[in-house]
Amino acid sequence: MKRALVFLYGSISYLIFFGSFLYAIGFIGNLFVPKSIDSAAAAPFTEALLINAALLGLFAIQHSGMARQGFKNFITRFIPEPMERSTYVLISSLLLILLFWQWRPMGGVIWNVESTFGVVVLYSLFFFGWLLVLVSTFLINHFDLFGLRQVFLYLRKKDYTPLKFKVPFLYKFVRHPLYVGWFFAFWATPTMTVAHLVFAIATSVYILIAIQLEEKDLITFHGKKYENYREEVPMLIPGLKKKNTKGTPAGAATAK
Repeated sequence: MKRALVFLYGSISYLIFFGSFLYAIGFIGNLFVPKSIDSAAAAPFTEALLINAALLGLFAIQHSGMARQGFKNFITRFIPEPMERSTYVLISSLLLILLFWQWRPMGGVIWNVESTFGVVVLYSLFFFGWLLVLVSTFLINHFDLFGLRQVFLYLRKKDYTPLKFKVPFLYKFVRHPLYVGWFFAFWATPTMTVAHLVFAIATSVYILIAIQLEEKDLITFHGKKYENYREEVPMLIPGLKKKNTKGTPAGAATAK
């Protein structure tokens, strides 16, 4: 019964994540959702800025804090270890839903592309970013990344085994194709409002900081192999460093 409940918990956590992921596409792209990043302004600018900054900060602290090994060791004193990743995914998703709910549009337009060609190009880049994010997760094991593999193995009474070293496809060109996808998703828009700009800048700064924290963990975990990989493959922009197929992609052996 315990194993079945853990699996159910992981499955529900994944479904909540996937729902928030789909809503995020509409929220950031101003598509199909009742409230988006650029809905009509409903609060004074300063109040909206402070609330939005607090929402983004809360998500960033949780997202990085719970990803550290020290926190993993702490939380697994209270919950079964197979639930740790699902708990991370669940709390991240709930904080993202909180952001959607409490986000304060801020008005003001930084740029607005009106030509049909320009709009099509920018929305194509926007959806390319989301597709790149999704594809990148499957290249390194989507179900391990979001906790389903852990709870499924627990249900089957099998021990969890870390993912093997590998450099699949996109990870031969950049160490963090998933984050490259986020940059496209956050910045490619035909209409850049003040609220969207605040969101894009804050999330971009967070990504650059998160990469440094993540790579420190990967070096600790993989040692020289990851150091060599980092030296030979560029972080985000293809072609900046000599590439090869040795090493391991960031995130390939750790889920965070």
